[in-house]
Amino acid sequence: MFEPLDTPRIFGMPLGADFPRELVRGLLDAYADQPPEALARVHLVVNTRRMARRIRSLFDAGPALLLPRISLVTDFGEVFGLADIPDPVPLLRRRLELITVVSALLDQEPDLAPRAALYDLSDSLAQLMDEMHGEGVTPDKIAQIDTNDQSGHWARIKTFLGILSPYFDASSDAPDAETRQRLVIETYAQLWKDQPPDHPIILAGSTGSRGATRLLMKTVAQLPLGAVVLPGFDADQPDHVWAKLDDPRTSEEHPQYRFAQLLSDLGAGPSIIRPWPGTEPVSPERNRLVSLALRPAPVTDEWLSHGPALAPDIAPATAGITLLEAPSARIEALCIAMRLREAVEHGQTAALITPDRTLTRRVASALDRWGINPDDSAGVPLHHSAPGRFLRHVAEMLNAPLDAAQLLTLLKHPLTNMAGERGPHLRLTRELELYLRRNGPPEPDLSTLETWAATVEDAYLDPWLDWLRSCFFNQSRLEARPLSQIVDAHIALAEAISRGPDANAPLRLWDEGAGREAQKCVSNLAENAEYGQAMRALDYINLFHAILSRETVRSQTDTDPRVLIWGTLEARVQGADLLILSGLNEGTWPETPPRDPWLNREMRHQAGLLLPERKIGLSAHDFQQAVTATQTVWITRAIRSDDAQTVPSRWLNRLTNLLQGLTEEGGAAALDAMRQRGRDALALAEAFEAVAPTPSARRPAPIPPVAARPKELSVTRIEKLIRDPYAIYADKILRLRPLDPLMKLPDARLRGEVLHDVLEHAIKDTLEDPDALTPDFLTQKTVSVLAETVSWGEARALWFARMARIAAWFVETEAIRRALARPSAFEEMASARVEPHDFTLTAKADRIDIDAGGALHIYDYKTGAPPSAKSQKAFEKQLLLEAALAERAGFGDLAPGPVARATFIGLTGDPREVPAPLDEVPTGQTWAELSDLIARYLDPNQGYLSRRAMKTKDMAGDYDQLARFGEWDITDEADPERVGTW
Repeated sequence: MFEPLDTPRIFGMPLGADFPRELVRGLLDAYADQPPEALARVHLVVNTRRMARRIRSLFDAGPALLLPRISLVTDFGEVFGLADIPDPVPLLRRRLELITVVSALLDQEPDLAPRAALYDLSDSLAQLMDEMHGEGVTPDKIAQIDTNDQSGHWARIKTFLGILSPYFDASSDAPDAETRQRLVIETYAQLWKDQPPDHPIILAGSTGSRGATRLLMKTVAQLPLGAVVLPGFDADQPDHVWAKLDDPRTSEEHPQYRFAQLLSDLGAGPSIIRPWPGTEPVSPERNRLVSLALRPAPVTDEWLSHGPALAPDIAPATAGITLLEAPSARIEALCIAMRLREAVEHGQTAALITPDRTLTRRVASALDRWGINPDDSAGVPLHHSAPGRFLRHVAEMLNAPLDAAQLLTLLKHPLTNMAGERGPHLRLTRELELYLRRNGPPEPDLSTLETWAATVEDAYLDPWLDWLRSCFFNQSRLEARPLSQIVDAHIALAEAISRGPDANAPLRLWDEGAGREAQKCVSNLAENAEYGQAMRALDYINLFHAILSRETVRSQTDTDPRVLIWGTLEARVQGADLLILSGLNEGTWPETPPRDPWLNREMRHQAGLLLPERKIGLSAHDFQQAVTATQTVWITRAIRSDDAQTVPSRWLNRLTNLLQGLTEEGGAAALDAMRQRGRDALALAEAFEAVAPTPSARRPAPIPPVAARPKELSVTRIEKLIRDPYAIYADKILRLRPLDPLMKLPDARLRGEVLHDVLEHAIKDTLEDPDALTPDFLTQKTVSVLAETVSWGEARALWFARMARIAAWFVETEAIRRALARPSAFEEMASARVEPHDFTLTAKADRIDIDAGGALHIYDYKTGAPPSAKSQKAFEKQLLLEAALAERAGFGDLAPGPVARATFIGLTGDPREVPAPLDEVPTGQTWAELSDLIARYLDPNQGYLSRRAMKTKDMAGDYDQLARFGEWDITDEADPERVGTW
């Protein structure tokens, strides 16, 4: 293996080979005839810990022998000979330092980005610095870029990037991780040039995508006892194609570009790359097909000349490939899950490879129905874990007082009061929620808490209240504070809330894997907080969320080792019987390159930095390796996503176009066979989801026992009994009531109550002096009532504007009403028995005036459109019934008396009075009709029909879901059914 050569020693592992397994096998074969200590002298350098673990596990499988030294590329700086190179600055520290610079920039250029992007901009700037260090690019090279920019934007950016110069000047004393890595590699390159190591060094698995790593590969390849092993080398690519991979602007996206770049640095061609001994590709035919399909754009015309040469191999190359083009992402996930389950049933190891985390969650959810928990290497983002969400909720308290929804979300969180008395805690939380739903306010304070506590009797209440007062209120600070102070306050508050009322309870917040990762994250932030600037709470919240979102939590417990979910990087170092490559759409795989806020593509090229297409090229190499890694491969994509048509991945597009064009050679038939296998999988999924049709629910008309039927209704509920009897059944008999919203909103009901209060106060205050009721007085009264009862500024403005528009009209018509009668009663109650039935009618009148003859004038304020006379005759009988009650029973202290008029006062944008048709429907007739209606619903055979006569067809009812409206419509016949105990 290490015989003398005139060229650098580089081996290439073929596409599709199981790299770690073949690497170990090759080493064992090479050292089989040598003494045991010979292999132990080998220094094997790999690029990821995952690769190192896999290689170690393969060696551990036996036979027993002395192992080579296995280390990572990043471990080179940990040896004693490099003590003069200082340790790298922590990544978070550098980013916190840069936040100060970015914050100053945003103060000067507020249109550059929102302050919520403060950490993201700092992170992107730190990544740019890392890249500049890794590629050996200094700020001087950035400053020399010629853009011919006349807008001044580039001048501002160059000035800002010039601020980075001090970090480069101080890099020898406080280097970034990438800076130190390059210093280490440069030191080794010089050291090995003068004194080559006397033991073999094999650098395996790296593609050389970063400048520092490529420098190390170049150095190792030229050592007398050095060798580089490239993963996924395309041996079928002709030399003239390699020669075309010379310009990153046209070749960066190609999967083999990084190898071409390494060869260029070495001044050599692909002929120096030797096959790794004894390793054969899984499918040489597929390797040739994929190699031709992915030729760079300048030589794609070679499909015409080279394509027919694939003729004998096309069928074997595609025999194990299934192309699934699902109609939606959900169906794609279901098909994948069913195939993974089939693999488990046949004892196979199956892996799903995709960068689409949404798709992997869907697949995991589909597998859950069969009790299969896949081994997901990517884990869960820390900010989505239970501790991450909890810490984010607590951080919100530092910025502003909690509203009712935020307060209850935090109280119900499983990590809140985790070690305390959880049962009583949840009981009191429920009581508090019901109170807030009924009474508000949207932003509860300490006085709200005290008011509620007075209504509760519970042994656990006192310590619980003390804990709430100390932890959940008055935690916000508007002023900027040192970052270390904010972090300490945040952690202390989170721990206090997690412990609960008992300060001596064990702290469970940092338990389990997610808790430990969260503790590690916040501890890292606390350790480096001194390097950050003072900031306001809102900036801290954005910073904290950004830091959490970059961490993940991985759990290997109770997972099925036969079902694996990998990112594209993991696929390089693992092997499986079945590979499913999913999410092959543009924007997903490959992902759209992130936007660089500092340098565009041409500027990067001029400066010698990596182009945005670099990640696309790496993804292309991952795809090329994965699609050739095993005989059985699924390639899947969704035709539509989020109701939009998707575009197939460029690699899939190339492969299908090449096959489609090889009609006579059998390519089109092979492609159709691939798609047919996909259609078969879709048919299975369709059959799996097929359900036997079930009959729709019929239109309900329940018939409860007469004894259970309501014995009392208000006049406003009579309309509901006429229009939607089922709602009365659900409300009065089943006692089901809609839950009040947690965040009380300024809805129509509240608007009506507020405007009623305004008019009641205005009328009462001017009762003795009618001339005092002016438009100005009415608007002033509106302002004062709104200030006392409405906490929403926007609603106050809108409702004030409404009253201001109708103030003049109301004052003018009020003078006419005062001339007819004197206001005498407000919000008075009345009730009367409807003979001969055991039933009582109740009502509350907004206002009753009495004229000189003792006749009553009843008024009802309507913030919506008043009902017409025709509607009042048939349905909306509120005023007609109030008039009948006034003549039979009276309201409050008012004795029964004749009703001269009953009128709706409409307070809409088109204000008007609408009188009740008392002349057409006398009170006696109204009362008789009410008696008939009540008699009908006391009939043992009468059902409470749903949506009997709704005002409009699309009018929503509170109990439509209970009635299963939608499975039937209003043209369906009723389904009377006796319910309850008869």
